[in-house]
Amino acid sequence: MNIKDFIITDGSKFKLADMPTSLKVDKDRRPEIEELQGENETAITELQERFYADSREGLIMLLQAMDAAGKDSTIKRAIHGINPQGVRVTSFKQPSKEELAHDYLWRVIRALPERGSIGIFNRSYYEDVLVVKVHDLQKGYRMPDRVIGEDPEKFFSRRYEQIRGFEQYLYENGYRFLKIFLNVSKDKQRERFLERIDEQEKNWKFSSADVAERAYWDDYQNAYEKAIRATATKECPWYVIPADQKWVTRYLVSEALKDVLESCHSEYPVLPPEEIEKLAIARDQLLAE
Repeated sequence: MNIKDFIITDGSKFKLADMPTSLKVDKDRRPEIEELQGENETAITELQERFYADSREGLIMLLQAMDAAGKDSTIKRAIHGINPQGVRVTSFKQPSKEELAHDYLWRVIRALPERGSIGIFNRSYYEDVLVVKVHDLQKGYRMPDRVIGEDPEKFFSRRYEQIRGFEQYLYENGYRFLKIFLNVSKDKQRERFLERIDEQEKNWKFSSADVAERAYWDDYQNAYEKAIRATATKECPWYVIPADQKWVTRYLVSEALKDVLESCHSEYPVLPPEEIEKLAIARDQLLAE
Protein backbone atom coordinates (compact mmCIF):
# COMPACT_ATOMS: atom_id res chain seq x y z
CA MET A 1 0.00 0.00 0.00
CA ASN A 2 1.98 2.92 -1.32
CA ILE A 3 0.21 6.28 -1.05
CA LYS A 4 1.91 7.36 -4.29
CA ASP A 5 -0.31 4.87 -6.15
CA PHE A 6 -3.32 7.04 -5.34
CA ILE A 7 -1.97 10.49 -6.19
CA ILE A 8 -3.29 12.22 -9.31
CA THR A 9 -1.01 15.07 -10.40
CA ASP A 10 -2.14 15.18 -14.04
CA GLY A 11 -5.80 14.53 -14.67
CA SER A 12 -5.65 14.50 -18.46
CA LYS A 13 -6.00 10.70 -18.63
CA PHE A 14 -7.75 10.14 -15.30
CA LYS A 15 -10.63 7.67 -15.19
CA LEU A 16 -12.40 7.11 -11.91
CA ALA A 17 -13.36 3.58 -12.95
CA ASP A 18 -9.65 2.69 -13.02
CA MET A 19 -9.25 3.49 -9.31
CA PRO A 20 -10.05 0.79 -6.73
CA THR A 21 -12.70 1.21 -4.05
CA SER A 22 -11.08 -1.57 -2.01
CA LEU A 23 -7.60 -3.07 -1.80
CA LYS A 24 -9.17 -6.25 -0.42
CA VAL A 25 -6.66 -6.38 2.42
CA ASP A 26 -7.07 -9.51 4.54
CA LYS A 27 -8.73 -8.77 7.89
CA ASP A 28 -5.90 -10.61 9.64
CA ARG A 29 -3.65 -7.69 8.70
CA ARG A 30 -5.83 -5.14 10.48
CA PRO A 31 -3.73 -5.06 13.73
CA GLU A 32 -0.58 -4.57 11.63
CA ILE A 33 -2.13 -1.75 9.59
CA GLU A 34 -3.53 -0.05 12.69
CA GLU A 35 -0.11 -0.22 14.33
CA LEU A 36 1.41 1.48 11.29
CA GLN A 37 -1.32 4.11 11.46
CA GLY A 38 -0.46 4.70 15.12
CA GLU A 39 3.17 5.26 14.16
CA ASN A 40 2.05 7.75 11.53
CA GLU A 41 -0.09 9.59 14.09
CA THR A 42 2.91 9.90 16.40
CA ALA A 43 4.96 11.32 13.54
CA ILE A 44 2.12 13.68 12.53
CA THR A 45 1.93 15.04 16.08
CA GLU A 46 5.60 16.05 15.94
CA LEU A 47 5.39 17.34 12.37
CA GLN A 48 2.32 19.42 13.13
CA GLU A 49 3.98 20.95 16.19
CA ARG A 50 6.91 22.10 14.03
CA PHE A 51 4.49 23.22 11.30
CA TYR A 52 2.58 25.31 13.87
CA ALA A 53 5.75 26.82 15.36
CA ASP A 54 7.27 27.58 11.95
CA SER A 55 4.10 29.29 10.64
CA ARG A 56 5.45 29.84 7.15
CA GLU A 57 2.90 27.61 5.42
CA GLY A 58 -0.76 26.73 5.84
CA LEU A 59 -2.41 23.43 4.96
CA ILE A 60 -5.86 22.93 3.47
CA MET A 61 -7.04 19.34 3.77
CA LEU A 62 -10.35 18.82 2.03
CA LEU A 63 -12.43 15.67 1.80
CA GLN A 64 -14.97 14.94 -0.88
CA ALA A 65 -16.98 11.73 -1.22
CA MET A 66 -20.29 10.12 -1.87
CA ASP A 67 -22.52 9.77 1.21
CA ALA A 68 -21.43 7.11 3.73
CA ALA A 69 -17.87 7.01 2.43
CA GLY A 70 -16.55 7.82 5.92
CA LYS A 71 -15.64 11.51 5.82
CA ASP A 72 -16.52 12.22 9.45
CA SER A 73 -14.68 9.23 10.89
CA THR A 74 -11.69 9.90 8.64
CA ILE A 75 -11.48 13.49 9.90
CA LYS A 76 -11.77 12.29 13.49
CA ARG A 77 -8.77 10.00 13.03
CA ALA A 78 -6.83 12.56 10.98
CA ILE A 79 -6.80 15.09 13.84
CA HIS A 80 -6.06 12.50 16.54
CA GLY A 81 -3.08 13.80 18.50
CA ILE A 82 -2.97 17.16 16.72
CA ASN A 83 -2.76 20.33 18.82
CA PRO A 84 -6.33 21.72 18.62
CA GLN A 85 -4.94 25.27 18.55
CA GLY A 86 -3.49 24.51 15.13
CA VAL A 87 -6.46 22.96 13.39
CA ARG A 88 -9.96 24.04 12.40
CA VAL A 89 -12.62 21.78 10.90
CA THR A 90 -15.31 23.34 8.70
CA SER A 91 -18.30 21.46 7.30
CA PHE A 92 -19.76 22.97 4.16
CA LYS A 93 -23.44 22.14 4.03
CA GLN A 94 -26.17 23.52 1.80
CA PRO A 95 -25.34 27.22 1.34
CA SER A 96 -27.30 29.77 3.32
CA LYS A 97 -29.16 32.73 1.84
CA GLU A 98 -26.24 34.98 2.77
CA GLU A 99 -23.72 32.64 1.15
CA LEU A 100 -25.77 32.38 -2.04
CA ALA A 101 -25.72 36.18 -2.27
CA HIS A 102 -21.93 36.00 -2.74
CA ASP A 103 -19.64 34.16 -5.13
CA TYR A 104 -19.23 30.45 -4.40
CA LEU A 105 -15.69 30.83 -3.03
CA TRP A 106 -16.71 33.49 -0.50
CA ARG A 107 -17.64 31.15 2.32
CA VAL A 108 -14.50 29.09 1.72
CA ILE A 109 -12.19 32.11 1.83
CA ARG A 110 -13.67 33.02 5.22
CA ALA A 111 -12.69 29.56 6.51
CA LEU A 112 -9.09 29.55 5.26
CA PRO A 113 -6.55 28.75 7.99
CA GLU A 114 -3.78 31.15 8.86
CA ARG A 115 -0.26 30.03 8.04
CA GLY A 116 0.91 27.57 10.63
CA SER A 117 -2.55 26.04 10.91
CA ILE A 118 -4.43 23.21 9.22
CA GLY A 119 -7.89 23.81 7.82
CA ILE A 120 -9.91 20.63 7.32
CA PHE A 121 -12.88 20.96 5.00
CA ASN A 122 -15.70 18.42 5.17
CA ARG A 123 -16.86 18.99 1.60
CA SER A 124 -15.76 22.22 -0.02
CA TYR A 125 -16.09 24.56 -2.98
CA TYR A 126 -16.01 21.42 -5.14
CA GLU A 127 -19.69 20.98 -4.28
CA ASP A 128 -20.25 23.79 -6.78
CA VAL A 129 -19.06 21.55 -9.62
CA LEU A 130 -20.62 18.39 -8.18
CA VAL A 131 -24.11 18.66 -6.65
CA VAL A 132 -24.71 21.92 -8.51
CA LYS A 133 -23.80 20.23 -11.77
CA VAL A 134 -25.77 17.02 -11.15
CA HIS A 135 -28.96 18.95 -10.32
CA ASP A 136 -28.45 21.99 -12.59
CA LEU A 137 -28.77 24.23 -9.53
CA GLN A 138 -26.96 27.08 -11.27
CA LYS A 139 -30.11 27.69 -13.30
CA GLY A 140 -31.84 28.93 -10.17
CA TYR A 141 -29.09 31.34 -9.13
CA ARG A 142 -29.90 35.03 -8.98
CA MET A 143 -27.18 35.95 -11.44
CA PRO A 144 -27.10 37.66 -14.85
CA ASP A 145 -27.91 35.73 -18.00
CA ARG A 146 -24.36 36.26 -19.24
CA VAL A 147 -23.32 33.89 -16.43
CA ILE A 148 -26.11 31.34 -16.07
CA GLY A 149 -27.63 31.62 -19.52
CA GLU A 150 -24.76 29.98 -21.35
CA ASP A 151 -24.19 26.32 -22.14
CA PRO A 152 -23.72 24.30 -18.91
CA GLU A 153 -20.47 22.76 -20.16
CA LYS A 154 -19.00 26.23 -20.63
CA PHE A 155 -20.32 27.31 -17.22
CA PHE A 156 -18.58 24.44 -15.42
CA SER A 157 -15.45 24.61 -17.54
CA ARG A 158 -15.03 28.18 -16.32
CA ARG A 159 -15.52 27.01 -12.75
CA TYR A 160 -12.82 24.37 -13.13
CA GLU A 161 -10.53 27.10 -14.42
CA GLN A 162 -11.45 29.35 -11.48
CA ILE A 163 -10.76 26.55 -8.99
CA ARG A 164 -7.37 25.79 -10.53
CA GLY A 165 -6.50 29.48 -10.38
CA PHE A 166 -7.72 29.80 -6.79
CA GLU A 167 -5.67 26.82 -5.63
CA GLN A 168 -2.57 27.95 -7.53
CA TYR A 169 -2.94 31.43 -6.03
CA LEU A 170 -3.04 29.97 -2.52
CA TYR A 171 -0.11 27.66 -3.25
CA GLU A 172 1.92 30.64 -4.40
CA ASN A 173 1.02 32.43 -1.16
CA GLY A 174 2.26 29.75 1.20
CA TYR A 175 -0.48 27.12 1.29
CA ARG A 176 -0.33 23.38 0.68
CA PHE A 177 -3.29 21.28 -0.44
CA LEU A 178 -4.30 17.77 0.54
CA LYS A 179 -7.35 17.05 -1.63
CA ILE A 180 -8.87 13.67 -0.84
CA PHE A 181 -11.63 11.82 -2.63
CA LEU A 182 -12.83 8.82 -0.61
CA ASN A 183 -13.70 6.34 -3.33
CA VAL A 184 -16.51 4.13 -1.98
CA SER A 185 -18.37 1.50 -4.02
CA LYS A 186 -22.12 1.58 -4.60
CA ASP A 187 -22.50 -1.80 -2.85
CA LYS A 188 -20.62 -0.60 0.23
CA GLN A 189 -22.70 2.58 0.35
CA ARG A 190 -25.86 0.46 0.33
CA GLU A 191 -24.47 -1.68 3.16
CA ARG A 192 -23.67 1.37 5.29
CA PHE A 193 -27.06 2.94 4.62
CA LEU A 194 -28.73 -0.26 5.85
CA GLU A 195 -26.55 -0.17 8.99
CA ARG A 196 -27.74 3.37 9.68
CA ILE A 197 -31.34 2.21 9.38
CA ASP A 198 -31.02 -1.07 11.29
CA GLU A 199 -28.78 0.10 14.16
CA GLN A 200 -30.60 2.54 16.42
CA GLU A 201 -27.47 4.37 17.53
CA LYS A 202 -26.77 5.18 13.88
CA ASN A 203 -30.30 6.30 12.95
CA TRP A 204 -29.35 9.96 13.38
CA LYS A 205 -26.83 9.64 10.53
CA PHE A 206 -29.47 8.59 8.01
CA SER A 207 -31.61 10.85 5.85
CA SER A 208 -34.16 9.79 3.27
CA ALA A 209 -32.45 12.30 0.99
CA ASP A 210 -29.43 9.99 0.98
CA VAL A 211 -31.38 7.33 -0.89
CA ALA A 212 -32.79 9.93 -3.26
CA GLU A 213 -29.26 11.10 -4.11
CA ARG A 214 -28.17 7.48 -4.63
CA ALA A 215 -30.36 7.42 -7.73
CA TYR A 216 -27.89 9.90 -9.27
CA TRP A 217 -24.87 7.66 -8.60
CA ASP A 218 -23.63 7.56 -12.20
CA ASP A 219 -24.09 11.31 -12.60
CA TYR A 220 -22.03 11.96 -9.48
CA GLN A 221 -19.30 9.56 -10.57
CA ASN A 222 -19.08 11.41 -13.87
CA ALA A 223 -19.02 14.78 -12.10
CA TYR A 224 -16.23 13.66 -9.75
CA GLU A 225 -14.20 12.28 -12.62
CA LYS A 226 -14.46 15.54 -14.57
CA ALA A 227 -13.66 17.66 -11.51
CA ILE A 228 -10.57 15.63 -10.62
CA ARG A 229 -9.46 15.48 -14.24
CA ALA A 230 -9.74 19.26 -14.56
CA THR A 231 -8.16 20.28 -11.23
CA ALA A 232 -5.41 17.75 -10.47
CA THR A 233 -2.03 19.48 -10.74
CA LYS A 234 1.49 18.85 -9.53
CA GLU A 235 1.18 21.59 -6.90
CA CYS A 236 -2.40 20.71 -5.88
CA PRO A 237 -2.89 16.99 -6.57
CA TRP A 238 -5.84 14.76 -5.75
CA TYR A 239 -5.59 11.63 -3.61
CA VAL A 240 -8.21 9.10 -4.76
CA ILE A 241 -8.28 6.72 -1.80
CA PRO A 242 -10.23 3.44 -1.65
CA ALA A 243 -12.92 3.73 1.04
CA ASP A 244 -14.61 0.33 1.33
CA GLN A 245 -12.32 -0.80 4.18
CA LYS A 246 -12.32 2.08 6.66
CA TRP A 247 -9.25 0.89 8.58
CA VAL A 248 -7.27 0.81 5.34
CA THR A 249 -8.65 4.21 4.33
CA ARG A 250 -7.59 5.80 7.62
CA TYR A 251 -4.08 4.42 7.28
CA LEU A 252 -3.71 5.76 3.75
CA VAL A 253 -5.01 9.18 4.80
CA SER A 254 -2.48 9.24 7.64
CA GLU A 255 0.23 8.41 5.08
CA ALA A 256 -0.92 11.28 2.88
CA LEU A 257 -1.05 13.78 5.75
CA LYS A 258 2.36 12.73 7.01
CA ASP A 259 3.88 13.06 3.53
CA VAL A 260 2.45 16.54 2.99
CA LEU A 261 3.65 17.79 6.37
CA GLU A 262 7.10 16.32 5.72
CA SER A 263 7.24 18.10 2.37
CA CYS A 264 6.87 21.45 4.17
CA HIS A 265 10.29 21.00 5.87
CA SER A 266 9.07 23.02 8.85
CA GLU A 267 11.62 23.97 11.50
CA TYR A 268 11.36 25.38 14.98
CA PRO A 269 12.20 29.11 14.87
CA VAL A 270 15.78 30.00 15.85
CA LEU A 271 15.97 33.00 18.15
CA PRO A 272 18.35 35.86 17.32
CA PRO A 273 21.50 36.14 19.52
CA GLU A 274 20.09 38.97 21.67
CA GLU A 275 17.04 36.85 22.57
CA ILE A 276 19.23 33.87 23.41
CA GLU A 277 21.19 36.14 25.76
CA LYS A 278 17.91 37.11 27.45
CA LEU A 279 17.11 33.41 27.91
CA ALA A 280 20.45 32.91 29.66
CA ILE A 281 19.78 35.86 31.95
CA ALA A 282 16.29 34.59 32.77
CA ARG A 283 17.68 31.14 33.50
CA ASP A 284 20.27 32.56 35.90
CA GLN A 285 17.55 34.58 37.68
CA LEU A 286 15.37 31.52 38.11
CA LEU A 287 18.25 29.41 39.44
CA ALA A 288 19.19 32.17 41.89
CA GLU A 289 15.77 32.13 43.58
